[in-house]
Amino acid sequence: MLSFHDLRPDPGSFLDDVLDGLAQPQKTLPPKYFYDEAGSALFDAICELPEYYPTRTEIAIMRAHVRDMAERLGPQCALIEYGSGSGRKTRILIETLAPVVYIPVDIAAAQLKASSAELAREFPGLAVCAVCADYSRPLALPSLNGVNARRRIVYFPGSTIGNFTVAEAAAFLKNACAVVGPGGGLLIGVDLKKDPARLHAAYNDAQGVTARFNLNVLARINRELDSDFDLSAFRHEAFYNTDLGRIEMHLASLREQRASVRGRVIRFRSGETIHTENSYKYSVEEFEALARSAGFVPQACWTDAQRLFAVHYLAVP
Repeated sequence: MLSFHDLRPDPGSFLDDVLDGLAQPQKTLPPKYFYDEAGSALFDAICELPEYYPTRTEIAIMRAHVRDMAERLGPQCALIEYGSGSGRKTRILIETLAPVVYIPVDIAAAQLKASSAELAREFPGLAVCAVCADYSRPLALPSLNGVNARRRIVYFPGSTIGNFTVAEAAAFLKNACAVVGPGGGLLIGVDLKKDPARLHAAYNDAQGVTARFNLNVLARINRELDSDFDLSAFRHEAFYNTDLGRIEMHLASLREQRASVRGRVIRFRSGETIHTENSYKYSVEEFEALARSAGFVPQACWTDAQRLFAVHYLAVP
């Protein structure tokens, strides 16, 4: 059974966010706008790159420990996935957990419809209730009439939590805590702190796929917001900020230039950057402390042998 609920993420927010971000002293763009159809395809390609360890490492952790995870999540749960994407890791979990309903939540409507329909075909006995919404904001899920779920579990794989600032991550965790309620839980992927050289390689791949992914956000602005950015006049930059514990991705202007967005002129100095993404890295202890501050109780943490990545299970008392 498949149903689709469009909570209508504000279509005007893209323009507002772009204009507001580019008006700041440090120009910025929210990373959620990376994921149009082209951006989602480029990110899937990034996940296959030899330098990009997070996806294959998290999948290996899931395969090695999914039975333990399923036992902790418990039978007859409602599985709510934020940022469902292609659903590769989700399939590993669903096969063992057998939830009574799967609720993927994503802002990219076209990809959400396609991936939900495919998953519903693969698991014909599973109720799939897809929700088009911005999960980074407070969220009210549609009523699940007729679904007898013992508890709600939010699944948030892929280390996307790292795209939020620490304050934003704390707010996100509090929202997730409210969504699952008492007795619920959160299964979440978190990238761990490690050698900066390995991080640098992961975000500056030799094939330039991450650079194309970064530049694609300007292509999307051009297409959807009647803009005229010259993509050849910007360069992808990514580096590890040791003091803040995060990878920063930027688009650097190669010359003094100007661009317009719906008639608003944006000027750039040579070398000036647009800050497009953060990817915070945590130690296990740092993330558990953040989770506790949001109302969760850490229950388990699974890592790979090299401690590159972690999957945490957090419960709500």
